[in-house]
Amino acid sequence: MSKSLKVQQVRSLIGRPMEQRLIVRGLGLKRIRHIRELQDNECIRGMIAKVPHLVRVVE
Repeated sequence: MSKSLKVQQVRSLIGRPMEQRLIVRGLGLKRIRHIRELQDNECIRGMIAKVPHLVRVVE
């Protein structure tokens, strides 16, 4: 069984560059306080690293 990460959106996307909006949407987050459980791999960690001010890892 592969490991997983719980990612939560903590800030709004209003006024953010389109690249950051697309990254957050790519993570599957739709609104503030929305949590998604994602597979723990290099791709997901790279996406989180690009928008650390908008999301946080819950677990």
